[in-house]
Amino acid sequence: MVDVTVAKSWRDELASLVEDSGIRFAGDAVEISAPTYSTPAFEEKRSLYESPAIEEVVAEPESFKDQIEGFAKAWGEMLLELMRGCRDVVQQSLLTEESYIVQKTKGPLAEASRRLSVLNEFLPEDRDPVHAWPVIFFVFILALSALSVNSKRETSGKLVKEVYIHPPSATRILLPDGRHMAYHEIGVPSNKARYSIIAPHGFLSSRLGGIPGVKVSLLEEFGIRLVTYDLPGFGESDPHPERNLYSSALDMQYLADVLGVNSKFWVLGYSSGAIHAWAAMKFIPDRVAGVAMFSPFINPYESSMTKEEMRGTWNKWTRKRKLTYYLARRSPKFLDYFYRQTFLSGKHGQIDKFMSLSLGQKDKALIREPAFEEFWHRDVEESIRQGSTKPFIEEASLQVSNWGFSLVDLQVQEKCSGKGILSWLKFGYGQVRCELTGFLGPVHIWQGLDDQVVPHQMTDYVARILPRVVVHKLPDEGHFSYFFFCDECHRQMFQTIFGSPQGPLEESIEAPTEEDGEQEAANLNLAAE
Repeated sequence: MVDVTVAKSWRDELASLVEDSGIRFAGDAVEISAPTYSTPAFEEKRSLYESPAIEEVVAEPESFKDQIEGFAKAWGEMLLELMRGCRDVVQQSLLTEESYIVQKTKGPLAEASRRLSVLNEFLPEDRDPVHAWPVIFFVFILALSALSVNSKRETSGKLVKEVYIHPPSATRILLPDGRHMAYHEIGVPSNKARYSIIAPHGFLSSRLGGIPGVKVSLLEEFGIRLVTYDLPGFGESDPHPERNLYSSALDMQYLADVLGVNSKFWVLGYSSGAIHAWAAMKFIPDRVAGVAMFSPFINPYESSMTKEEMRGTWNKWTRKRKLTYYLARRSPKFLDYFYRQTFLSGKHGQIDKFMSLSLGQKDKALIREPAFEEFWHRDVEESIRQGSTKPFIEEASLQVSNWGFSLVDLQVQEKCSGKGILSWLKFGYGQVRCELTGFLGPVHIWQGLDDQVVPHQMTDYVARILPRVVVHKLPDEGHFSYFFFCDECHRQMFQTIFGSPQGPLEESIEAPTEEDGEQEAANLNLAAE
């Protein structure tokens, strides 16, 4: 019998799967019937699978996004497996009972767990502490993160005022060494001034500082001429290449001479501006009628301070402020970075943030006042006009370096000429001349007991070594609250040092100034020609 192999198409193969194969299962008997290929039923079934046109299905290419997602998933699975492997290694090698870490930490951890077990009382009875406390800790961390994000958003939402450098507007004089000094004066004119006050400004201030908020009418009532000036490198004053406290006192004296202050003048020193008042008392005592100080700064490294005075001073300061004083004394150049990040950043900020100050209650309330903020911004803008950190570094160094004298030198003492046995014999016969040394004029200090910028321990030190100084202690007052924008405080200050108001002088003869001398010389030259 010849086998004939007939090649079937894929339709025939598919139809063979659908048609009746003739296989029957009845108990153990199997009946196989021969298949028929040309039955009407087959024709009907085959027609169901016939299609006039069969379209070829083409797989879409994988996109770049799908590739990235697949790559990320693969890496994630690999990292997960790596972490599981590291966990197994740690558990099998470091966290076994025989490991060194477990033996050393098992006891302390058990003791800490025993002490903290009292907190389990706050948990519900059906909660396992091992599972509950990690969840609580995790939620606590999430809450702190959310609060920090919200606080940052609120801070960033506030408008930050940019620094604006105003056009030059100061009156300047020419100093003997060729530098120019800018100054500002208010009150009565020079020919009617009963009292003249010269006020050097403090750190991060300018000639616009003076007595913040003082009324011109009050100055006129007492006949006061108030003169303020820019220190070298500040505002519109030229920098000094080698300035110190001695040169500062000479600048003050020359300013008084040029402005026609022929008699003695008062010096007002506020905060760190007091170091220039101390210098005037030491180097030009014959020109100074008296000194008024508010929270006067002294060198915190003064060796003659007691441990209690020094400890009380340093404990009131923030860590950053302590660091700035240390750098100013040891490595002043490093202050350049701090200054450029704060008041030389081109943005305005609060005074306590810029200068790393801790403030009392009254000071905190005052710096939020619009009048204080407006004054502070304008004063800072004038102070940093030249955009250089050098004058600020110099000023900070002067505060904590060797002044060239000690405050003990200002103490009034009797000094007699001559030494040895001959001087003793002359003293017995009354032939020895003795004179008083130190600063002989009156000195008044106003000190707030809640001042944390210049703590009252500094004033306690001054009162101890200079017993002639009159100290006015101000309970509950801070560093700014008594001196800034307080009309009654300003009146009390003037009444304390000048007595009852007497008004300006009635003389109308103007004192000659440098400009008048230059004009007169020019007129003489024209007449000669």
